[in-house]
Amino acid sequence: MTPQPDTAPDLAAPARFDTLPLDAKLQRAIGDAGYETMTPIQAKAIPIVLEGRDVMGAAQTGTGKTAAFSLPLLQKMLRHENPSASPARHPVRALVLAPTRELADQVAVNVKTYAKHSHLRVACVFGGIDIAPQAAELKRGVEVLIATPGRLLDHIQLKNCQLNQVEYVVLDEADRMLDIGFLPDLQRILSFLPKTRQTLLFSATFSPEIKKLAQSYLQDPILVEVARPNATATNVEQRFYSVADEDKRRLITQLLRQREIRQAIIFVNSKLGAARLARVFERDGLRTAALHGDKSQDERLKSLAAFKAGEVDLLVATDVAARGLDIADLPAVFNYDVPFNAEDYVHRIGRTGRAGASGIAITLATRDDTRLVSDIEKLIKKTITLETAELENDRPPRRRRETEDTPSHSESRPAFPAAAPMPMPTQRPVRSGRSSHDPFFDRPYEPDPKATPVWEDSPAAPAPSAELSPVSGLTAKPRRRIASLLGGKAPT
Repeated sequence: MTPQPDTAPDLAAPARFDTLPLDAKLQRAIGDAGYETMTPIQAKAIPIVLEGRDVMGAAQTGTGKTAAFSLPLLQKMLRHENPSASPARHPVRALVLAPTRELADQVAVNVKTYAKHSHLRVACVFGGIDIAPQAAELKRGVEVLIATPGRLLDHIQLKNCQLNQVEYVVLDEADRMLDIGFLPDLQRILSFLPKTRQTLLFSATFSPEIKKLAQSYLQDPILVEVARPNATATNVEQRFYSVADEDKRRLITQLLRQREIRQAIIFVNSKLGAARLARVFERDGLRTAALHGDKSQDERLKSLAAFKAGEVDLLVATDVAARGLDIADLPAVFNYDVPFNAEDYVHRIGRTGRAGASGIAITLATRDDTRLVSDIEKLIKKTITLETAELENDRPPRRRRETEDTPSHSESRPAFPAAAPMPMPTQRPVRSGRSSHDPFFDRPYEPDPKATPVWEDSPAAPAPSAELSPVSGLTAKPRRRIASLLGGKAPT
């Protein structure tokens, strides 16, 4: 069934959270978080989710999609809250699936903030860390479970959690969750869930193929779009520079200095490239951390926490940091490599300019990136102008080593002193007390009259006997007899 577009009229003024029919516990948590007015996606999606309808929510990054689905779901689950310590009284009722570990952890932090004044339990499970503490938490009972697909399947196989009472399913960054890489795991997870449930899909990008695929998981869904599909934030300045590969690092350093950028995320396409580039920037004197899939989960969380705390200037990352991460007041994002997938560009630059703040997104493109830039241009429906990068000659000149007898003023010595003539090779010096040559080697060749030339015919050497070898003195092995048909001699 084709998703029905939202027919609610656009709000002339931002709506306030206190106008929503939410419980006082949730309103208190919202006030503690400092929320007052809703974003457009929140104002449109929350009432529809409260009605129990399936929703496909499309909105720009940084517009509060997490609160748009978590607040109404918590409101609907409050009727099940209880202070009991029994795990049976706290079954999993809401399942939120996220494509990356960092996004799952961030969603869990937000949901725990909203549910802190209630008795609803929230847990988060993802790979890369010890599974035992997660298993113990699940066995104590949770109502809201945020998970990555791989680790959730591990817990299901180990029977650490039961999903037969799930009433609500959320696919965060749904376009990535429905990608071919996650689709087999997602289908296995959905097979453990009840057929009757409310399903919510939220993302910043929805391709037509993903929309068709999503219809098989939703029932009579409502499509909520608060901006043109795949649109980028209007408060993010987008610049594209044409530059050679070997000049990318110099250009980033120059732009950081010229624009006085304090912090930035630099996106690359490979894990090895992220690690190498981070080491190079670290040698340049910039506080740098790397974030990619080859790092352990503990290292990834520490790098992200240090970047959010301002202890790191540059975060060199792959696309594991491109989706959903909320970093307050991030001024800039650099695309060191143009992303292979145009949708990833929208998510990458969405790390800046969040919650109405301004930001800048700079993409460095080479001649080989023409097709990738064209794909981005078609997706965002904007004309992209490649600017020529003008690099400053910031390489310090080589300094000549000065000695004690060298004048201190540059005027007292020529800029290019004449080189001394190279001495011609002379006869090898003779060591004192010894002759430089041997008279024997100066004599002409004289053949030895007693020597027999090796090229003249010589009598054949006698066959070795079976008694003793004249060379080694050991007994020689007799020759093996060969049949006459094979060239041997007949015995006499």
